[in-house]
Amino acid sequence: MLIDGEWVEARSGRWREVTSPAHRGTVLARVPEADREDIDRAVTAARAALGPWRAQHFKTRQRALGKIADAIEARAEELARTTAADTGNALRTEARPEVATLVDLFRYFAGVAGEVKGTTLPAGDGQLQYTRLEPLGVVGAIVPWNSPLAIVGFKIPAALAAGNTVVLKAAEDAPLSVLQLAQICAEHLPAGVLNVLSGDGRVAGAALVEHPGIDKISFTGSTEVGRVVARSAGERLIHASLELGGKSPSIVFPDAVDDQLIDGLLLSTRFFRQGQSCTAGTRLFLHEEIHDEVVEKLVARLRTLTVGDPLDEASDMGAVINEKQFDAVRAYLDDGRAQAGMTAAIGGTAPSDGPLANGLYHIPTVFTGARNDFRLAREEIFGPVLVAIRWRDRDEVIRMANDSNYGLAAYVWTGDLDQALTTAHRLEAGWVQVNQGGGQVVGQSYGGYKDSGLGREVSLEGMLAGFTQTKQINVRLRG
Repeated sequence: MLIDGEWVEARSGRWREVTSPAHRGTVLARVPEADREDIDRAVTAARAALGPWRAQHFKTRQRALGKIADAIEARAEELARTTAADTGNALRTEARPEVATLVDLFRYFAGVAGEVKGTTLPAGDGQLQYTRLEPLGVVGAIVPWNSPLAIVGFKIPAALAAGNTVVLKAAEDAPLSVLQLAQICAEHLPAGVLNVLSGDGRVAGAALVEHPGIDKISFTGSTEVGRVVARSAGERLIHASLELGGKSPSIVFPDAVDDQLIDGLLLSTRFFRQGQSCTAGTRLFLHEEIHDEVVEKLVARLRTLTVGDPLDEASDMGAVINEKQFDAVRAYLDDGRAQAGMTAAIGGTAPSDGPLANGLYHIPTVFTGARNDFRLAREEIFGPVLVAIRWRDRDEVIRMANDSNYGLAAYVWTGDLDQALTTAHRLEAGWVQVNQGGGQVVGQSYGGYKDSGLGREVSLEGMLAGFTQTKQINVRLRG
């Protein structure tokens, strides 16, 4: 682990095995099992580094982030292969694009580092009144396993550009590429500015959230754990941002059916990431006029996907992260097959023989005949499972889309611009895509409504709101 510029083991001497999602029982590596003592060492180092780091001219921080971006790009294939191995995400469709996004994030926040600035107020000749945007202090960051490098990129460069120091806890199931990234960052940052630890969330993560030396918690993960983080932050009145779960609606109007629609729907489902994304459009609302046609075309497209070893160039989809998640997805499949009126148009069961049975693989599943009140339409599955729901009236489908505890992402598909924008404006989601399954670029605010979290990331606005605080200074001039 990286603490105060040094590579160290856990003080306890405990280690944790990182196993392969693609090959059951295969140990990829061992990483230190951090506990409260290690977290305390890291926070102490970050506090010691905070004064000098925040005092730097912004160009110093800008240059450091730019050098890190160049170094990531130079080692992109190594990072991609590592993240494919420990997350199970396919190398070609997911891991390489994720590393490219990480490079973009470091370069973007390097570019806006000079925008951490205040305002001067027109208070007359006898007063100088101005504001300063100052760093919050020591940021505790916790990232999940589904897209660890990208989500580190949401947090670390923004926090550092604003003058904060960071203690990062990597996901216990996918820490390897994050630790490789820490190696790169350590070459270009002063000791203690960035500290990266591995360990269990219930021990190391909890210790980080509860540590009195932490000024801000930036957490990405499940809504359930996010509530625990929010309670702890609230008790201590520290800053917190939470990017949590989702159950995103995808609304298809009758005029939207073409080949681009099917490719867009495939992207929006995040099946290339085994559905392990909180922006996955897994509630597919199909107008009754085109329901059967779209299901048929989507199923035909899904049949062409190759599910297999994440490191195989031929694989479109890889493996889910661990046995717990594999079993959870399988339980949802069992529930879907048992639900009266619901039918699996494709998939519906986990592979039981052949090469896929040797890993934690699920195949694409589409259930038809669903209603918005079914369990599979209410809960975040975090697997490659889609439910198709018929609709007739626009007001009805918007009501169903908004009838969810979540509000992270949404998708609208139509050739009618007025209909597209009117629908997008009425959806209760922080991130709406029209006629595309992706579309998010670095620099646009990202975050959710309702149980999908608090705060925004990936943007200048997110950096200023999430990693700085305003100080007002008023000076009476003697004239």
